[in-house]
Amino acid sequence: MVRVSKVHPGSIAAELGITPGAELLAVDGRPLEDFLDWEFLTADDAFELEAKLADGEHVVFEIEREGGDPMGIELEPPNVRRCANRCEFCFIEGLPKGLRKPLYIRDDDYRLSFAYGNFATLSNLKERDIARILEYRLSPLYVSVHATPWDARKKLLNNPRVPNILEQLTRLTDGGIQFHGQMVVVPGLNDGDVLEASLRDLYAFGDNCLSVALVPVGLTQFSHIYTGQSMDRENASRILDAAERWAARAEAERGAPWVYGSDELYLLAGRELPKAEHYRDFAQIENGVGAITSLRDRVRAGVARLPRLDGRRIGIVTGSAMAALMPEFLDQLHAQTGAHFEVIPMTNSLFGPTVTTAGLLVGADIRRALADRTDLDLALIPAETINQDGLFLDDEAFVVVRESLPMPVYPSYDFIDVLEAEGAPVGAGR
Repeated sequence: MVRVSKVHPGSIAAELGITPGAELLAVDGRPLEDFLDWEFLTADDAFELEAKLADGEHVVFEIEREGGDPMGIELEPPNVRRCANRCEFCFIEGLPKGLRKPLYIRDDDYRLSFAYGNFATLSNLKERDIARILEYRLSPLYVSVHATPWDARKKLLNNPRVPNILEQLTRLTDGGIQFHGQMVVVPGLNDGDVLEASLRDLYAFGDNCLSVALVPVGLTQFSHIYTGQSMDRENASRILDAAERWAARAEAERGAPWVYGSDELYLLAGRELPKAEHYRDFAQIENGVGAITSLRDRVRAGVARLPRLDGRRIGIVTGSAMAALMPEFLDQLHAQTGAHFEVIPMTNSLFGPTVTTAGLLVGADIRRALADRTDLDLALIPAETINQDGLFLDDEAFVVVRESLPMPVYPSYDFIDVLEAEGAPVGAGR
């Protein structure tokens, strides 16, 4: 069902009398299943729209518009397709009880893969889904490959009925679909020979496989179905060796590295991160690939714009993984502003010490870091810790946490965003 959630004032839909709650039934006689049908079937300047208005009246509208003017309709979110796998490394399987319900939704939806870059395993695709992907040319997709050898993939996904990913990708790429792939690498399960076979298979897709990210398995203190080995320095180094060998081949043959190790792999292995040019367009930055390098560049480019903040004491809350890298950023900030910056690394109180990512710190961690720090004039916390509703993962509201602390607190993506925009005035930000 496609239902209207909002109609923009003065839009075509508003002029037609469509209001929130209306059901959009068909376009040119073709039933509407979801937002994909709506977006693609209404692309023409003229079409017939069948709708059931909020008062129950059935209406057929003859739509004619100039220059592709938008209809002015926002739709209710679709029902998300759930994941039927129980992957060895599934982060949701490692969540504690008692969090808000949406956090436990395991989506595996090709529509969200196309629309938002969510990674999907494609393990729940039906023939009709493949036909829609090909008809609407939903490209690129973001695919959780993990392993191309079928037996290894069945074990990784804990699903004996998972389809053959190579057959699926072949059908899609034969139809002109490109994809970005990811492999969450579990030592003992999909490293070594399985990793080599997977990269060889994916490389064979040529330009249809746009990039591959290698990401180390991440576990919480609640993970309970994991059977692989731990991800340590030695394992991370071996995975990076494979990534760099394949990247060198791709660079020589195709002009781009193609396969990328995540930032976390470099940190675990104790290796220097590549320069920005290695990542090209940072296609997998949301997957933790090149994020630190991008941060370095943003700080380098923006630090000259910062005001003098002489004498201010500014705390920087971060996770343990980033703590060792912080001095290089804060030295630049200090030299430009004159402020004194202090790194405050925190162990994750919700997920445990194995989760070292700054973006997964929770409200309780922020309170613990800053509650007694009356010596600070200002504190910055990772903006990624807060969702669009202003909540941390432990359901603490940022505004509540902020009001409980003795200094102004700002979420920040790169330090520059806060220090430049606010000038860090004492007492501001509440």
